[in-house]
Amino acid sequence: MKNILKLILSLFIIINTSCTTHHKTEIEFLKSKEEKKKELPFSDAVKVGDILFLAGQIGMDHSVRKLVDGGIKAETTQVLENIKAVLEANGSDLNHVVKCTVILADINDFAAMNEVYKTYFKDNFPARTTFAANLVAGAKIEIEAVAVIE
Repeated sequence: MKNILKLILSLFIIINTSCTTHHKTEIEFLKSKEEKKKELPFSDAVKVGDILFLAGQIGMDHSVRKLVDGGIKAETTQVLENIKAVLEANGSDLNHVVKCTVILADINDFAAMNEVYKTYFKDNFPARTTFAANLVAGAKIEIEAVAVIE
């Protein structure tokens, strides 16, 4: 009987401790490392625990602040290079992307976009949603990503 009472008391202490301990998840809003983007009203990424939520990237060459020439394939390459740079600046990489949302200005560009996309994600393809919509700055593509940090 004495052992049962000790067991019940131990369980009560464990349950009570775990129910009253609260873990607050920190949220960090990560501004761009690029000088020209620091004043924009959004973060390049938001870190919640070990997860990075990236803002959508378009095919803009940020060094000159203009879309790259060459159509959907060139823009897709630039988008993925921009995503890669944001990930690396914040402790992750393309191998840790778990979800992408791809927005195309013209859904007929899907096959050409996909040709470039699969060269960046060779072994592990993230979950992905693709749809068409009007995009800012005349962009043909925008991609946002969610990644984990090692």
